[in-house]
Formats: sequence, C-alpha cells, structure tokens
Amino acid sequence: MTLTLMPKTQSSIDIIRHSLAHLMAAAVKKLYGNKVHFGIGPTIENGFYYDINFAGQTITDQDLPKIEQEMQKMIKQNLDFVKQNLTVMEAKKIFRGDPYKTALLKDIEKFGTTEIKESSSAEATEDKQETRYKIQDTKIKKKKIDVTIYKTGDFVDLCRGPHIKNTKELANIGFKLTKLAGAYWRGDEKNKMLTRIYGLAFLSKPELAKHLQLLAEAERRDHRKLGKELELFSFHDEGPGIAFWHDQGLTLRNKLIEFWREEHRTAGYSEISTPIILNESLWQTSGHMKNYRENMYFTEIDEQRFVIKPMNCPGGLLMYQERPRSYRELPLRVAELGLVHRHERAGVLHGLFRVRSFTQDDAHIYCTPEQIVDELKGVIKLTQKIYRTFGFDYHLELSTRPKKYIGDIKIWDKAEATLKKVLTELKLTFKINPGDGAFYGPKIDSHIKDSIGRTWQCGTVQLDFAQPENFKLEYIDKTGQTGRPVMLHRTIYGSLERFIGILTEHYAGAFPVWLTPVQIIIVPVGDNHRAPAERLKQLMITESRSSIRVEVDASDETVGYKIRQAAARKIPYTIVIGDKEIPAQGAWTNDTQLIIRRFGQKETFSLTLAEFIKRMQTEIDEKK
Repeated sequence: MTLTLMPKTQSSIDIIRHSLAHLMAAAVKKLYGNKVHFGIGPTIENGFYYDINFAGQTITDQDLPKIEQEMQKMIKQNLDFVKQNLTVMEAKKIFRGDPYKTALLKDIEKFGTTEIKESSSAEATEDKQETRYKIQDTKIKKKKIDVTIYKTGDFVDLCRGPHIKNTKELANIGFKLTKLAGAYWRGDEKNKMLTRIYGLAFLSKPELAKHLQLLAEAERRDHRKLGKELELFSFHDEGPGIAFWHDQGLTLRNKLIEFWREEHRTAGYSEISTPIILNESLWQTSGHMKNYRENMYFTEIDEQRFVIKPMNCPGGLLMYQERPRSYRELPLRVAELGLVHRHERAGVLHGLFRVRSFTQDDAHIYCTPEQIVDELKGVIKLTQKIYRTFGFDYHLELSTRPKKYIGDIKIWDKAEATLKKVLTELKLTFKINPGDGAFYGPKIDSHIKDSIGRTWQCGTVQLDFAQPENFKLEYIDKTGQTGRPVMLHRTIYGSLERFIGILTEHYAGAFPVWLTPVQIIIVPVGDNHRAPAERLKQLMITESRSSIRVEVDASDETVGYKIRQAAARKIPYTIVIGDKEIPAQGAWTNDTQLIIRRFGQKETFSLTLAEFIKRMQTEIDEKK
C-alpha cells in the first residue's frame, strides 16, 4: 500500500508511525548487530515504540540521536517495505532462534489466527509500562495458516501492516526518538524486562516542533515536581502509590472539599461515610468479587475474609436497606467522600494521577424510573457549574456495555437509550465509546481540557439497574405497591488526588487566590520590623474573620531572597514591611496604606488595609 496519493488523515499518520517503528528497528539492528531481538512495535498516540532485547549491550538516552541519525541515512537510501505471505512453518524457519517471534508463531499456530492485539494499560509515562496481549480464539480450518512479514533493509518482522511503499515517503516527516523505558514481555512481570524505545511522529516537522514545545511546557507543569517544590504532597517507598499530604497540600485539599460540600448541599445532597473494611460476602453480592477481584486488597479478621473497599457503593447500598423507603423520599441524593484502595501495578503508578489509595467524591442517587431523566440532567448541570469555577472546558463521552457485564441486555439497551436521550435533550455533543461502560451499567464521562489543551477524564455518571436488583432495594410507591429504585453513581472531581494533580498542572502551581494555601506573605526588612509584621498579620486575620491565609517570613535571609522565595512558592500577594511602611507608633489601622506586589507582575500597587481585605474577600468569595 502506498501513501503517495493518500490524504493526510489519521489513518495515514498511523501507517507512517508504524513504518517508522520498523525503520527504527532496522537502524537498531544495523548499529547493535544480529544478537538483538525484537518484541513488538506498535503505534501509540502521537508516535510509536519498539520493545527490544539488547542482549546484554548497554543503551542510554544518549544513544537515541545515534539511532535517529541511522534512520535518516536509511530514509535517503530509498528502501522498500516488502510484504510477504508465509505459512507458520516457513515463518518459523526465518525466525529460528528468536524467542519472541517463535512464541508469537506458536500462539498463532495454536489459536489459528494472525490477529494479535496489544493493548497498553497506561499512558507512556513510567519506566515500566504494562502491556497485555490478547489472542483471538478461533477454530482452525486449515493446516496451513498464512502469516505476513515485512522486510525493510536487513530487518524483517511479523506484521500484518500496512506500511508505506518506500522510505523516501518519510523525507519530510517530523519524527524524534524521545526516551527509553522498561517493559516486561507480554506485560508479565515473570518475563524478561525488555528495553522500550519511544518515538514521536507527525506529518510535518513544524507539527513535531509544536508538540515538543507542548511537552516542554507539560514538563514545566509536572505536578510531581511542583508538588515537591510547593510542599503540597510527597511519595515514599514505604507507601508506594499512596500520597503523603503536607500542610500546604492539605489546605488546598480541604478548600476543594469545602467547595464540594457547599455545592452539594445546595443541590439537595446529604452526606454519609461508610467503613473502609467490609466483609467479603458484600462484594460477592455486588459482583465485584467476580468482575473486579484483581484490583482488590484483602485482609482476615476473626478467621473471616474482608475487603479493603475499592468502591463506596456497596456500603451506601447497605445504608439504603436500613429501613423501609417511601416514594416521597425519592430522589434520594447521597454523597460520600470515601477513601478507597485499588491494586495498581508498580509500573503504572504515576504521581497523583495513578495511585493505590484515593478519595472519591462519590454520590449515589436512588430514584424512580420516571425521575431518571431529570436526575441525570441535574448531575450534568452540577458538573458544568463546578468545572466552570476552575475555568475548564470539557466534552462528554458515552460508554456502552462491555464484554464483562452483569444484568439483562434489554435493561442495558434501555439504560443506554436513556443516557442518549438526556444528552440529546440538553443539546450536548458527545462521543460514543462502544464497550467501555462499567460492568454494572453504561456511563457518561466528563473529559476536561486544561490550559495547554490536554484532556483528562474526571467526572462520571453511571446508570445502574443491576445493583438495586442484587441488593433487593425497594420503595413503596403511590399505590402502596413495592417498587425497585434505579441507582445513579456519579463523581465530579473523579478523585481528590487526581483532580489536585490536574489542577496543579492546569494552573502551573499558581492557584487562584481562594485555593492557594498561603494567600499573602509579609516580608519584614530587618529584625525590628518582625513585630510590626506580626501585628499586621493578626489584624488581617481579625478583620477578614479568618477568611484570609497570611504568613510572615521571619527568616534571616535578605529581602531579595525572600521576595524570590515568595515568587517560587507562587504566593499571590507579597507585602514588604520596612521603616517607610510602618505607620506612626506602629499602629496599623484600616486606613493604613500598603504597598503590594501581585505574583507574576513587576509593578507594585497601593491600597489601604480595608480596601485590600475587601479585594481579597471578593476574590475568595467569587472564586475568580
């Protein structure tokens, strides 16, 4: 297949990226010899990778430009991508001595298919990327099974293609090898660790340059780096995948919780808290033992098995069952900030984005079938209101029944139709993700867009007919008959941890005043200015009724250093106190003029203490 006349579509760039993966492998083979063995080399978002066994040879990031140079030489050689159809037996002869291709060929021979699909469990962000392979199980109808190989220069690999026709078609393509990582063969930690080389590829060099700029900006905003610099949170080997919250980070976290609680009270939610450890039998009833077991932690108490909860819903379901319910109580909106634990492999843990312990801002709504549409609309509108407070644009995605599900297909079809109806009536555009729903129901996911254009899946609302059936939930309807409520699961932040990570990168650590842990820093020039600075601090706290968070930098450092430190901490307002700034007799009043510096601005401005406090309170109240 040639790309010569192909329009510049996503499919064409995928073919180019796939071809570059093979070209990279060919360059590696030329540079490192025939002892090198190759795993798989698929395309990924914005690029490609190849998993390689370098047979004891050492390779570092500093070697990537050398491989890139060799790829450029090969492009100029106008090498063809040559496809050939073979039987498995013929392919085995070609790949004799190659443990990875031999293993793949054995699977193809066993299952009778060439459809080998690789899927990544996480974004390419960590050194140990988990990859799982699924081999389609079909009946063998022929003794001879065709496979395809592609040859580029001296490199040959099992591949179903397609590829470009000739390397000359890559002459104006923008590509770059970016980093090395570790990857277990077939995503199994019992297998050998291979070296994964990642590359980026775009249809033009300017597109590549633009993307590299975005990556540089993303690195500057990395929440792990900023979290340490701003003393928000940390991670320690003694608790892998579990955040340790520092005072500054806890202040930020608590402000998010306060805002969440205010909005939920206004929207008619009550709040509960359920135990973190619950008997295994509960998770049998909910279906989690069958459908989610690999992600759960277990413990034993009094010779009984318990689960450290991965979800909040089953505990909430028990509380619904405590007494008879009337239709007059419905819809019943119940929120919970629940701490949950889920087993994630070490290789996919990533700061606050992928953790083993986190707090979900859950809510469960129990309603009658007639109330579903209005409740779904209410959830979406509340989600919109909260996201707009943080300056986020977002889009919606509807995920439908997965292969692994509980419940009746007819009920699933009805639930999916209801979600589509709500989105349509609200005149919202949405994307459909077939097969990506939760095992107990379809869902609408909210994907927010940050200040540099990246999208993050956060909030979700899931329509669930199955759990009310599993737990035999009931209510008495208007006629005195027993009815089965419908359950809506929903989050808006998604989890406090992940949302804080996203916010940190969205604002590059310079949070809005209402969220910033320290809003004002007072910098005394000398020792004799520390006491007046402390008095000013106390007056600000008193006059604002403790709504303002203010500190005095009483360190022995120079004024210039203190100002630079305030900027590094991204504190919104800095006030320097010297002889000129202190009023007569050191008596601060509401009419005292203050000289104030705003973070990110060179010029200072002047306000009275009363004016400044009013300005601060307005910024806090309006969440500007």
